[in-house]
Amino acid sequence: MSQDTPHILLIEDDKPILNFIKSSLLNKGYDVTAVETGEAGLSEAEQHVPDIVITDLGLPDMDGVEVITSLRQWTDLPIIVLSARENEADKLEALENGADDYLTKPFGLNELLARMRVSLRHAHLMKGKDSPEAQIFTIGDISFDLEARHLLKNEQVIHLTENEAKLLATLLKYRGQIVTQRLLINEVWGTDNIEHPQYLQVFMASLKRKLEDDPAHPRYLLAEHGIGYRFVDDCEVERSST
Repeated sequence: MSQDTPHILLIEDDKPILNFIKSSLLNKGYDVTAVETGEAGLSEAEQHVPDIVITDLGLPDMDGVEVITSLRQWTDLPIIVLSARENEADKLEALENGADDYLTKPFGLNELLARMRVSLRHAHLMKGKDSPEAQIFTIGDISFDLEARHLLKNEQVIHLTENEAKLLATLLKYRGQIVTQRLLINEVWGTDNIEHPQYLQVFMASLKRKLEDDPAHPRYLLAEHGIGYRFVDDCEVERSST
């Protein structure tokens, strides 16, 4: 494999799913290492650091959240959870312990590939986050200067409050990925002890009205019910425009 080929570490104990994902990713040109236990995944990650980890939660030797927390002790590489667990508590636990994204089984291969591209690109952008180019985000008809907190929509200046600007900056930093309510609150107010999530929802509703042509059918800012919010990736905006 070329040095530019992303190396994917897949941790999945369901053999048919493991084989399906592995063969599909190999056919798409990725370099894939597949293991069936959390311990094997952690060992492989330490020996041959991958570009992205895809892990199940229900592993035979440990919970996938333990895998995530162990990885987060030494690396910020992208981690995508692929699990049959559908309830919000499991999703929140995985995301708040360091997962970057969460897909529920059964899943579509194209959706997995899209989430992988988002995570890999985000990791690449974060490596160059100090460059001037990384301070300007342009997507669809929106342009936002991260440093100046200056928003343009259709080349018209849109006034944002300080908290709205902080929320948008955080969402854009993680665009394409789910951002939990706790992370947003922590980033904007410096605490996760705000008692009423409705406080965050008020600011998000105001931000959505300023960003969206039709807030009832948002193009950019999507709510992940009970979990948080996601600002769409560039490719999603392109698809919605066609």
